Amino acid sequence: MSETGALDTHLQELRRGTVVLACLRLLRAPGYGYGLLEELQTRGFDVDANTLYPLLRRLEKQGHLSSEWNTDEARPRKFYRTSAEGARLAAALSADFDALARAIAALPAPPSPEDTP
Repeated sequence: MSETGALDTHLQELRRGTVVLACLRLLRAPGYGYGLLEELQTRGFDVDANTLYPLLRRLEKQGHLSSEWNTDEARPRKFYRTSAEGARLAAALSADFDALARAIAALPAPPSPEDTP
């Protein structure tokens, strides 16, 4: 695997859980898939539709999101909202994320590529 491919794999692993947390926090106010996708991308979460839509369905199935269809407009849209269970999960994930960020910040700075053999 190339160095770029390895980096991409590690970045994907690092970001996977943060997208769950971001969705739970952003969906405190109702939102639909495409709107959420745009909001995530605007806020720096590089996620595509093929990742987001299955994630939303999984979070709903697990009870972390609720949904309802809005058929008032020409194109029906399924709106998601964080459930009470999802809010508890988001609070726990946020606390853990904050603790991990503090722990990582307290570690020595990563070596520069020039410092390694």
